Amino acid sequence: MNKEITIARVYSLEGHDQLNHILDILRDEEGILGATVTRGIAGFGVSKEIHTSTLLNLSLELPLIIEFYDETDKVLRAIEKLKQRLELKHIISWPATAHIDQA
Repeated sequence: MNKEITIARVYSLEGHDQLNHILDILRDEEGILGATVTRGIAGFGVSKEIHTSTLLNLSLELPLIIEFYDETDKVLRAIEKLKQRLELKHIISWPATAHIDQA
């Protein structure tokens, strides 16, 4: 069975103490189907400052990517709540198809 969904990706930094708040909102308040957090080994944003995990330039602000998915309405509601509560500025989303096996 196929189901139309929306995937969203939130970009943050490790040292900003937002991860647990984001996950709590997605899981407990919005009931989002699933989320995954990935820690980047390097990255930069608007400031162009490079954050990296190399020993010579060890940053406590490594990039974090929080990706989540659900029905479009739920994802858009969650994005608005995240933006309002945590002042997140880097969020993208796109339509996708979930290929669900009915076991």
